[in-house]
Amino acid sequence: MLPATSNFRSIVSNKIPLIDVRAPIEFAKGAFPNTVNLPLMNDEERHIVGIKYKQAGNAKAVELGHQLVSGKIKESRVNAWIEQIKAHPNSMLYCFRGGQRSQISQQWIKEAGYEITRLEGGYKAFRNYLININDTIIKNKKMIILGGHTGSGKTILLNRLKESIDLERLANHRGSSFGRYATPQPTQINFENSLAYALIEHDDAGYKRIILEDESRNIGRCYLPSAFFEQMSQSDVVLLESTLDERIDITYDEYIIASQKDYNQALSEGIQEYSWIETMRFNFQRIKKRLGDKGYRELSAMLDSAWSHQEQTGDPTMHKEWIKRLLQEYYDPMYAYQIEKKSDRIIFRGSADEIYDYLQS
Repeated sequence: MLPATSNFRSIVSNKIPLIDVRAPIEFAKGAFPNTVNLPLMNDEERHIVGIKYKQAGNAKAVELGHQLVSGKIKESRVNAWIEQIKAHPNSMLYCFRGGQRSQISQQWIKEAGYEITRLEGGYKAFRNYLININDTIIKNKKMIILGGHTGSGKTILLNRLKESIDLERLANHRGSSFGRYATPQPTQINFENSLAYALIEHDDAGYKRIILEDESRNIGRCYLPSAFFEQMSQSDVVLLESTLDERIDITYDEYIIASQKDYNQALSEGIQEYSWIETMRFNFQRIKKRLGDKGYRELSAMLDSAWSHQEQTGDPTMHKEWIKRLLQEYYDPMYAYQIEKKSDRIIFRGSADEIYDYLQS
């Protein structure tokens, strides 16, 4: 019998590379970190075989599958698997339920002179394991939430702390109205899978608490699991205090300098179709109701003026003017309201260094 495993935790702990032999359309909906999609059948072949399965049953569907994936097509797919195995000899493979597709792929690889372990129960079993392990791990951990004004440098401090998990990095979003990156966010399934991986790695390190940045239930289009967010909502809070000038500088560095560079790179690679300035204008439109017509018009004009000045002179520093106003008039009132709701959970407040020392003590 060819080897199979249901020791899913070891896959995460040992950073095992995975080969997903499902069709690309399935892979796009959700997969696991450190996984490459090398399908047994492409989308069209899978569709045709699926129709045959409904019309004539499993045996005829398998027969048709072998006809469609034969000769040079079969050879190219086996070769792709073998190249991956050569590059990563500890690779494992899976299909949706650990059934015929992964077993056939595994057999063809063996016939070519190589061995690979498949995941027992496939994608579905591993996915269910990760969903359940989320709840198991957080029940045994104390959470500490890092709060602070927008632009105060919470993410910078978070990444200095070994016990932290950066939810915004996993969601590929800064968690604010202007938080989208040039590259797309993961699917909800991929976000949840990455979070489970991060929790297992955190648990493997032996940490007793998890330090997290204060987030709403959604980070862009990614939603935190219910039990996870509920525990965050009841956990102790430490507040990072920064001056307005510090916050303007941090926001400027991240949302102007770094973001423009990212958008230019993504545009050149064809990953993004909108420029930085187009995205910023769209972001202002999204919060128009909160800003009010007058505030929206004035801030939009400040953005356009700063952009025009930057294009003419190469100097982007005028953007600090609208950043200051946006922080004071849009973000700070929301922050004050949110902090008031958390006031009974605040256990410490101070500068980045003071919080770092406090959490290390």
